[in-house]
Amino acid sequence: MSNSPTLASRLKGRSELGVALLLGAVGVLVLLDAIALVTPYSQSDPVGPKTLPYIVAGLLIVCAVLLAVNVLRGGQGEAEGGEDVDLSHPADWKTVLPLVGAFVANILLIDWAGWVISGTILFWGSAWALGSRHYVRDGLISLALSVLTFYGFYLGLGINLPAGLLKGIL
Repeated sequence: MSNSPTLASRLKGRSELGVALLLGAVGVLVLLDAIALVTPYSQSDPVGPKTLPYIVAGLLIVCAVLLAVNVLRGGQGEAEGGEDVDLSHPADWKTVLPLVGAFVANILLIDWAGWVISGTILFWGSAWALGSRHYVRDGLISLALSVLTFYGFYLGLGINLPAGLLKGIL
């Protein structure tokens, strides 16, 4: 009988390996996406648009490997030590679940209703979930933020966010 620890016992308490796995998966995804890019060759731009995704993918994969090696050698992240954080209390699901709901509503509504409507719901729902109870003021601020970001993306970046139900009005 061997006294060597099992894989499960060696991995216990090493949740940082999940972060390393996520970093590695994102790195591979970025690499595969960069490989699939089709760009014409240009002598005036020998570097091309594939260079940055390759660099990002490489850095993500290197970080994932280094983090995994560090964790397997016994390294671990430091627990939050701020005075405003009480680690003995569990997560506040009464805040987290409404926030998740606001984001899911945004995801489900953005194509059909458009950014201005779904963004307003996202911003208002987030403010409500985080404890604000000034419903009218928060609604007006949320609407203003949505319209400003809609036009900010369009005019400032040239990106068309979905107009949805307000197509032809915006």
